[in-house]
Amino acid sequence: MVVSKFISKIIHNEDGATAIEYGLIAALIAVAAVTAMGSVGDSLSTRFNAVSTALDG
Repeated sequence: MVVSKFISKIIHNEDGATAIEYGLIAALIAVAAVTAMGSVGDSLSTRFNAVSTALDG
């Protein structure tokens, strides 16, 4: 995976990354995770509403 190679390159970098760079990477990953979880949450909500409507008959 491209991400794992990128992280591996950062970890093995002899110049040393600053805490700010690591923080920016963590923030980017967090934004991606929140976005993905939001869309999954919307999908689950739609599915549960459909099931609830079907059960109410």
